[in-house]
Amino acid sequence: MKISFLSDGVSIPSIDSIKIKEWIGAVAESYGRNVGEIAYIFCDDAKILEVNRQFLQHDYYTDIITFDDSLGHTIRGDIFISLDTVASNAEQQHTAYQEELHRVIIHGILHLCGINDKGPGERAIMEAAENKALSILKDL
Repeated sequence: MKISFLSDGVSIPSIDSIKIKEWIGAVAESYGRNVGEIAYIFCDDAKILEVNRQFLQHDYYTDIITFDDSLGHTIRGDIFISLDTVASNAEQQHTAYQEELHRVIIHGILHLCGINDKGPGERAIMEAAENKALSILKDL
């Protein structure tokens, strides 16, 4: 399991990286997956828009973009997270920034585990998976 936390134009947020890695492993295991190489790239809105335009041909801001490079039962990939959007989402949802950050961190892992959120009914499934994963973090 090799999980790295990188930044592009922002400071890496204050997270307990050891606990986060343990959490990611536990969540992946709950879906029958192993954790391979995962790179989190924390960035700002300008960078996430650039990535969205360049790789997905989307012209909008988002909180997270997950590039899945998984092989079999081993999840791998690059996960871009806009800290600007995480902050604005936390404010709009009346949620603590750290809780929203954790939700987005695990959202990418859930995508790598095969959970989608774009089709009919999938958003509710993703939210339930996020909530279950957040409860695992609280128990660590």
